[in-house]
Amino acid sequence: MDELAKRFETSEVTIRKDLAALESNGLLLRRYGGAITMPQELVADLGQPISSYKQAIARAAVLRIREHARIIIDSGSTTAAMIPELGQQPGLVVMTNSLHVANALSELEHEPVLLMTGGTWDPHSESFQGQVAEQVLRSYDFDQLFIGADGIDLVRGTTTFNELLGLSRVMAEVAREVVVMVEADKIGRKIHNLELPWSSVHTLITDDRLPLEARDQIQARGINLICAPVSQEK
Repeated sequence: MDELAKRFETSEVTIRKDLAALESNGLLLRRYGGAITMPQELVADLGQPISSYKQAIARAAVLRIREHARIIIDSGSTTAAMIPELGQQPGLVVMTNSLHVANALSELEHEPVLLMTGGTWDPHSESFQGQVAEQVLRSYDFDQLFIGADGIDLVRGTTTFNELLGLSRVMAEVAREVVVMVEADKIGRKIHNLELPWSSVHTLITDDRLPLEARDQIQARGINLICAPVSQEK
């Protein structure tokens, strides 16, 4: 705080107020003696707060993680929303294909063991893709994969605008539980690229706006459906 106050020629009280405002808008996470920036996936539009729906989904996802678990966090804004909660999970091993996620994890007070896929950088998804990344993933086994989606086709499975599908499917292959994290307004959205068929998905975490008919269709496929309540997040 003292360093920031000197740099910007203002008081520590003002710095604390400014940091509190930035944190409330989802742009950083305050820590003892300072703050860390949030990963870019969490800040789609500068100054806009993180969706309360994403926050609720992320917290429900973190509750499923056991101590000393080995997990994969795919790139994306909803999966990245998990990061502020992970510092309290002891003994985690986290693999990711996202530099933003990796950087944010490395700033946590209790940093997990961090693994990177490497591979070919894809600017569209802002993540590593390709055969090298797939080979690295196949060298490990994981308890859980946390992955988002651009849409959920109630008949086919998760869908995406991204043409690069191989890595997502390998991630699902090497994880004992595949957890899809998606806001309710994306469920029923049909996009031509099928990413993961329903047969590859174990758990779907969404928010409580999901209509009853869609809930019934998803559960009828044997999917563990979690509709995270958002009321307390607002």
